[in-house]
Amino acid sequence: MKKQLLGFLLCAPWLAQAQAPAPFVLKGKLGKAVPSGKVYLWRPNVGFTDSAVVTNGRFELKGTVASPVQARLSLLQKGAFMRVRTGQADNSKFYLEKGTITFTSPDSLAHASIAGPKLTTEFEKLQTLLKPSNEKMKALMADYRAATPEQRKAPEFMKSMETRDEAISKEQNLVYEAFIKANTGSMVSLDAVKAVGGSVPNYAEIAPLFASLAPAVKDSPEGKKYGAKLEALKAVAIGAVAPDFTMNTPDGKAVALSSYRGKYVLVDFWASWCGPCRQENPNVTKVYNEYKTRNFDILGVSLDTEKARDKWLKAIQDDQLAWTQVSDLKGWQNAAATSYSVQAIPQNFLVDPSGKIVATNLRGDALKTTLAQFIK
Repeated sequence: MKKQLLGFLLCAPWLAQAQAPAPFVLKGKLGKAVPSGKVYLWRPNVGFTDSAVVTNGRFELKGTVASPVQARLSLLQKGAFMRVRTGQADNSKFYLEKGTITFTSPDSLAHASIAGPKLTTEFEKLQTLLKPSNEKMKALMADYRAATPEQRKAPEFMKSMETRDEAISKEQNLVYEAFIKANTGSMVSLDAVKAVGGSVPNYAEIAPLFASLAPAVKDSPEGKKYGAKLEALKAVAIGAVAPDFTMNTPDGKAVALSSYRGKYVLVDFWASWCGPCRQENPNVTKVYNEYKTRNFDILGVSLDTEKARDKWLKAIQDDQLAWTQVSDLKGWQNAAATSYSVQAIPQNFLVDPSGKIVATNLRGDALKTTLAQFIK
């Protein structure tokens, strides 16, 4: 899954909200199909903070927000609260901001039309533009859920799923990028940049999108936070010298990345508990066996913990990983992962003989295709 210099202080009320908590009111008019229940408000980095009872299809929830943020409202008519926690309840995404926000629907939050202040209106506009591609993504997920376990194991099936997913993601990104270009002064555009970047942003692609945002957006608390993230990614972007690190193998031998100078090396971040990592390992093994005698090697870096040491060793054995494996067994606090700004796995970096990063996040056929370009 990428200008207005003088006017932003007047036309960006969210900037003042960032300085002190501002009041909000959420009102619901859900119709007779939802006579009762309870709504729960979820905020990023905080979780569920507020709730309100639904009576005769109506509810009202009041509170304060320090700065505008994309949030989620969940409706639970009956059943365990865990359905809300896992996002399986009736949900509606919106922008939590100063003012009154109204949810109107005859039957559910998911189908609600949302009316409110400026950001809410802009967010709803973006959701309308995304609706065609979102419907395609829902159909894709439905097809995947309908498949049998045997079908999901078939390479042809997964290849078809991945091809459809990539096409839908490209379609969504075009919508996001057009919205960003037309709304550089909106906080919604900052979230659109994040959406294009995904969990593993490509610096060369995302940095120009972020740079196109108005100063008020980039200087907001969330803008500064994301800008810092991009600066960290710049240090491990294509063309940068790969940060050196030294870490131990399972038998205690210290291995430095710099010891691989003179050959191509794939620095592969993974973990025994990471399903996508384990699914990708057979493909990495196949490519390793083809290129291991052609000035190529792999250095595996595990994000397992000390408590999971045995699982790490078992995964190495079960997946028949023949290349060197290292870890400091500190999980997400792994020193190498931190220096490479790894926030999701699997993630990898292809380093050339001089120590420069020449490619990143190579999975599936892309790994072999990219190696073929560099290693003749």
